[in-house]
Amino acid sequence: MKNHPKFAVVGGGSWATAIAKMLCVNEDEIAWYMRNEDAIAHIKTHHHNPNYLSSVEFNTKKLRLTSDINEAVAFADYIIFAIPSAFLGGELKKLTESLSGKVIFSAIKGIVPETSLIVGEHFHEVYDIPYGNIGVITGPCHAEEVALERLSYLTIACGDEEKAKVMADALSGNYIKAKITDDIIGTEYAAMLKNIYAIAAGIAHGLGYGDNFQSVLMSNGIREMKRFIKKVHKMKRNINDSAYLGDLLVTGYSVFSRNRMFGNMIGKGYTVKSAMMEMSMVAEGYYAAKSAFELNRKHKAKTPIIDAVHAILYEGKEARPVFKKLTEKLD
Repeated sequence: MKNHPKFAVVGGGSWATAIAKMLCVNEDEIAWYMRNEDAIAHIKTHHHNPNYLSSVEFNTKKLRLTSDINEAVAFADYIIFAIPSAFLGGELKKLTESLSGKVIFSAIKGIVPETSLIVGEHFHEVYDIPYGNIGVITGPCHAEEVALERLSYLTIACGDEEKAKVMADALSGNYIKAKITDDIIGTEYAAMLKNIYAIAAGIAHGLGYGDNFQSVLMSNGIREMKRFIKKVHKMKRNINDSAYLGDLLVTGYSVFSRNRMFGNMIGKGYTVKSAMMEMSMVAEGYYAAKSAFELNRKHKAKTPIIDAVHAILYEGKEARPVFKKLTEKLD
């Protein structure tokens, strides 16, 4: 690895934009791949992403913008994937450049549909990337607050501590604090599961449940997350750390949470299709609910909240009676 590695961001959405903003503080040049050529042209001319976090202004001399994923991969030593998990497989099919020797960091909060694996496992199993070259970037951190330069915290997970430190240093700044951990699998599952609990919080709000119930829901949510992750990947971890509990809370309560917004619409009576059309953004928790439910057929953790969300989103059950039954299972 070079003394000062180069970085690439893959994705054109809000989280990719926020990560590009963070990297530009510390790096002389980064590669940024996005499919939308009109957005690339707009950034080059007007110095901001027209579709996401448009208040963020970029020094375009620091950006190697490209609509060719292979150009970005060839440029970089560290590649950060920040696209919806449902679209990852399609983007990776475009690769002709080898990922061998590259360090892959995932900022994706979801399951890859083609393999039903979290992103780190997907890169390891399908592309033979060693776990020492795979990492995860997680919160608690909303892209919108990065754009506003509000103090935010990141957790950087990687099996190789030095590579975790490299990424943490590259993303850190006056309003970004980053800590490292070796719990790659646990933090990535937590980032996926919290979106399901945020949908549950949104459904509860849409149904008219108040703050008292929300607190019980989130309390049960973190314990459910602990049971699930322990079944999937048993290791010593403190589920009350910011990467787990903190990320759950901000996603469950924040006005910026797409998953909470999606759940709120479902609770108010929207169909899944109509809620997605109105949001015009991807709610990762929708896909995660199916993946987590099916994965738990094997692990058999006690997951009443995941089961309830799955019943509403995928089994055609009405939200109100499902949540009424759920209230009897929580404590």
